Amino acid sequence: MTQDPNLLNLPLNQISDEQFKSFFDELMGQKGIKEQSVVQGRVINISDEWVTVDIQYKAEGMIATSEFKTPEGEITLKLNDIVDVYLDTLDEEDGVLFLSKEKADLMKAWEEISKAVEKDEVVKGQIVARVKGGLAVDIGVKAFLPGSQVDLRQVKNLDKLIGETYEFKIIKFNKKRGNIVLSRRVLLEQERESKRDETIQRLREGAILTGIVKNITDYGAFIDLGGIDGLLHITDMSYGRLNSPHDMFEVGQSVEVKVLKFDADTQRVSLGYKQIRPDPWEEVEYKYPVGAIVRGKVVSIPDYGAFIELEDGIEGLVHISEMTWNKRIKHPSKLVEVGKVIEAKVLDIDVENKRISLGMKQLEQNPWDVVEQQYPVGSIVKGTVRNITDFGIFVGIDEGIDGLVHISDLSWSQRVRHPSDRFKKGDPVEARVLSIDKENERFSLGIKQLGEDPWYTVHSRFFLGQVVEGAAVHMADFGVFVEIEEGVEGLVHISELAHGESGDWQKEYAPGEDGVPKKIRCEILHIDAHDRKMSLSEKGATERAAGDVEDYRRRSGEAGARLGDVMGDVAKKLKK
Repeated sequence: MTQDPNLLNLPLNQISDEQFKSFFDELMGQKGIKEQSVVQGRVINISDEWVTVDIQYKAEGMIATSEFKTPEGEITLKLNDIVDVYLDTLDEEDGVLFLSKEKADLMKAWEEISKAVEKDEVVKGQIVARVKGGLAVDIGVKAFLPGSQVDLRQVKNLDKLIGETYEFKIIKFNKKRGNIVLSRRVLLEQERESKRDETIQRLREGAILTGIVKNITDYGAFIDLGGIDGLLHITDMSYGRLNSPHDMFEVGQSVEVKVLKFDADTQRVSLGYKQIRPDPWEEVEYKYPVGAIVRGKVVSIPDYGAFIELEDGIEGLVHISEMTWNKRIKHPSKLVEVGKVIEAKVLDIDVENKRISLGMKQLEQNPWDVVEQQYPVGSIVKGTVRNITDFGIFVGIDEGIDGLVHISDLSWSQRVRHPSDRFKKGDPVEARVLSIDKENERFSLGIKQLGEDPWYTVHSRFFLGQVVEGAAVHMADFGVFVEIEEGVEGLVHISELAHGESGDWQKEYAPGEDGVPKKIRCEILHIDAHDRKMSLSEKGATERAAGDVEDYRRRSGEAGARLGDVMGDVAKKLKK
C-alpha cells in the first residue's frame, strides 16, 4: 500500500480527492471483487432515485435511493461515503454491475446472528408485527417469537407489545431456510433464577420489600419480589372498604409490602400493604369519643341501617332504629343514600371488635321529651289509625308518636273479636290518654274511657230479685252471658237455665237463622260492681211469672246458698 493507512482516521474534508481515489483503488485491488459477495464501494453520486457506487470495476453500479432510507424516510448518505454493497453479478461484455444495499445488510445480519448462535449470545430486536401463533421480530432479519415464549406468564394481548424492543435468545436457527425462532421467556427465567436465591435470603416474616405488581385478580395482586412471587390479598391492602384491587394498584406498579408469612418448602409468600401503615383503630377512642358529633360518607345501606365512613379504615353503623324518632320508616334508603355526607352522634365504641355505633335521631329533639306536657294523662287526643293488630290499634298522634288502644279498651259494652271488625287504616279516632311510659316509648290510649263505665252506677238501675230481659250474646260450657243493657252483662249458669238439663241446650240459646241473638228473661241473683259480675237465673224469672211464690222463696234460699259455689266454679272455668 503506497498511501498512509492513517488516512482512514482522518475526516473526509481533510483528504483530497486524489489521495482518497489512490487509497481506495489500492484497497479494492487488495480485496478483489467476486460475484455474490459483499464488497465496498465509494458513493460518487446521489439523486432522488439512484445512488451511484464505484467499486473499482470497469463500470459503476447503481442502487435505488430507497435502499438507503432510514425507517423515518431520511437519507444520511453523503458523497465519498464508503458503503458495503452486495455484488450479485458482473456482466463482463456490457460492463453492467448488479448491486444491492439491502442484500449486503441482510448478509451482514446473518453473519452476526450466526456468530451469536455459535457464542450463545443474546440478540436485540424490535417487535414489528402480530403473526399467526406469535410475533414477528426484526433483529436485522425477520425472526419468529412464539406466543408461549413472550413472557413468564401468558400474554393475552400481544398487540400491545408491537414497537417494543427487547433482548432475545435464539432457540432455533436455520440459515439455509432463513428460519430463526426466538425466546424472551428463557432470558426471563434465567434472570428470575439468578434473583430467586438472593430474594429468599431476604425473605422473613416482618421484612419490608419492594416489588412489582405482576398480575391483578378479583381477590388480590401478585407481587414480583425478585425471582419469587407473593400474594397480596385484597383484605391486606387497606384498612378501609375496597371493592376491587384495581382501585388501588395497576400492573407494573412498584409497591412496598410487608412479608406476613413465608413457607420455605412451598415458597409461598403472603404479603401485606396496610400492615406497614398505622392502624387507624389505635386512636379511634381519642378521635371519636362517645357523644361526639361526626361527619362521614354513606358507603353501604343494608336493610338494618347504614355504614358511614369516617375516614379510611374507620366505619360506623347507624342502625335503622337510631335514624329517626319516626318508627314508620321501613328502609334506611328512605333517609340516606350512598355517597352522601351526613352528621351523626357517637353512641358507643367497641375497639376490640372494631365497631362504632352512631345515631342520627340524637341530633334532633326527642318528641317523647315533651309528650307528657302536650298530652297529659286524662286528656283527649285525636289521630288516625296507622296500624291494626290482633291486640289493638295504633293511633298516630304526632310525628314519631303512636298511641296504642288495646282491644280491651275499645268498648265497655261490645265484645270485639278483632279490632279490624270496627276500624281500618286511616280512620279518624278520638281517645283518652291512659298512661305514658317515656323510657320505653309507650303511649296507652282508651276509646271506651271517653264514656262513663256503666258498672259504676249499676246498683242505681238494678237490684236483687229484679226480672230483666236481655240478649244471649255469648255461650260458654258453663252457661250463657246475657246483655241486659249496653255495657252490662250477666251470667246465667247452666243450672239456672230453663233448658240447662237438655243435652243440646246450647242450640236452644243460639242466635236465629237471621243472626239475631235470642232474648231471655232472667232474675237477678247477685251483683258485684267491683268485679263487674252479675248472676242471673232464667228459672227464677219463669217461676215468678207463674206466681209460685213459695217455690220462689225456696229457690231464692237455695240460690243464695249455691251462689258462692257457682261463682267459684265460674271463676275457675274462666281462668282455664
